[in-house]
Amino acid sequence: MPFAPFIILFILQVACTAHAVDRPLYAVATEATPVLSSADIRAALSARDECGQVRSLEFVALPGTVFTVTGKQRTGDHTVLRVTTDDYPYPTTKGYYVDSRSVRLTDEKPGERVRRLPAGETIIARMKTRLGKGYVWGGNVAEGVSDRWGDGSRTLLAGLDCSGLLYEATGGYTPRNTSSLATYGRGVAVAGKSAAAIAAGLLPLDLIVWPGHVLIVIDRGNVIESRLVCGKPAEGVRVRPLSQVLAEVMRTRRPVDGISGTGKEFVVRRWYE
Repeated sequence: MPFAPFIILFILQVACTAHAVDRPLYAVATEATPVLSSADIRAALSARDECGQVRSLEFVALPGTVFTVTGKQRTGDHTVLRVTTDDYPYPTTKGYYVDSRSVRLTDEKPGERVRRLPAGETIIARMKTRLGKGYVWGGNVAEGVSDRWGDGSRTLLAGLDCSGLLYEATGGYTPRNTSSLATYGRGVAVAGKSAAAIAAGLLPLDLIVWPGHVLIVIDRGNVIESRLVCGKPAEGVRVRPLSQVLAEVMRTRRPVDGISGTGKEFVVRRWYE
């Protein structure tokens, strides 16, 4: 069969390019849209880790979020898009994926989602309305998203992670990940200070943050956070005394003026002036 190698090569080439996008293609989120690091969205949403979390969920894109489409593929009865977006500019080796039913496709590049920073009092009030909401890894829409992958009778991913709490309250104005929040705004000098001295210098909406977690000051005496307690994800968003939080954090982390990544440390960032 002298043509077999050619046929096999042709099939492989088709398989490798079948889902490539051959022209500039964009998508705009028409609803709250889960962005996952897995193309098999249905299976990914069903998978849970030992703490009950969907770890392939990266974030939930807000309506109006603009994506650049880099690939398409059929999964079951719908199309999954491989995308990038300026709303989530973090490197990945797995790729980011959305369900095509949650977006509008266009050949012309749309304008980016409009970002307007609410008043500080509004941001704090919005976060307080989320008290008691459960913790969801990658969650930044407290009410969740439509279950397009089931019978449509329920919502999924209802809850917030730590940076998602702030992201939702600011309407998607602030960075989505703590790695970015750790350098966001300007630093407050805390290196070498005691917990009492740090607390005395904090203002509402200051961030106590390190790559992995953020706590948000809401007044002179309290912070708000969404925190995962494994086995108790419903205990997500809570307010705690600032003095208690600083004492707890400083048992294992030292205050620094800039994250070096060399050890257990935290910074304070002032982004709302």
